Amino acid sequence: MRSLLFVPGDDLKKLSRSLRDDTEADALIFDLEDSVALARKDDARRITCDALGLDTTKRRFVRLNPFDTGRLHEDLAATLPGNPDGFVLPKATGVQAVARLGRLMDQAGADPRCSIIVIASETPVAVQALARDDWGHPRLEGMMWGAEDLAAELGASRNRVEGRPTQPFRLALNLMLVAAKAAGVLAVDTVYADFRDQAGLRAEAEEAAADGFDAKAAIHPAQLAPINQAFTPTAEAVAWARAVVAVMSEASTGVASLDGQMLDQPHLKQAHRILTRANDDR
Repeated sequence: MRSLLFVPGDDLKKLSRSLRDDTEADALIFDLEDSVALARKDDARRITCDALGLDTTKRRFVRLNPFDTGRLHEDLAATLPGNPDGFVLPKATGVQAVARLGRLMDQAGADPRCSIIVIASETPVAVQALARDDWGHPRLEGMMWGAEDLAAELGASRNRVEGRPTQPFRLALNLMLVAAKAAGVLAVDTVYADFRDQAGLRAEAEEAAADGFDAKAAIHPAQLAPINQAFTPTAEAVAWARAVVAVMSEASTGVASLDGQMLDQPHLKQAHRILTRANDDR
């Protein structure tokens, strides 16, 4: 996965349109949380479950309401019959929240392949847990960070300057990236809120990809092409990776050289990562 598109869970028209093959999102997140008004929660559950039953080649996740709202159990019960590919858990304060959702999914008979993507940076407690917890869990597929809720919790009047995260939010994204890699799951960069700023989005997506993120979330279809491009290896990168694999396979020791550059096992690992991503753009 390179791109994950949030879609309001109470808008059947948008949900149906997002499921079409010509939509550029690799995965969809049907949202029951922030984009749905309180009075529309029941409608959103029903509409989302109906949309999950529509034919599509895309992976479909459901963003639940947080545990502390008291609505998560209803969200899960209403949408699990639609067989989503996974659930997005917001405002998790630690790995125990992932384990708790995993137990609920097990008890409800969820397919073992039904996974969890956790948003794990929306409170100060959650940011602390990123550095403290081992986030490994059998159902955990990815970790995402978010800035808007964290800004409110910190009392921050901004989370970006000239499009770039300020220091507290840079800390959160860095900790989340390391936690995801330590757990062996996907690291998903947060949304870029100004969907009209294509240049800013492209720059942020390219920086995230260069730093090691695997994918980026989107809030508008217009954001998908720049995101997909940023997280797809270039022809030059693929050629370099193939050359590294070839040279290292012929080396009699654990090191080799390519165009004057010394290569060792970290370079080989990076080359394999590039080739894997190039062969799997979904």
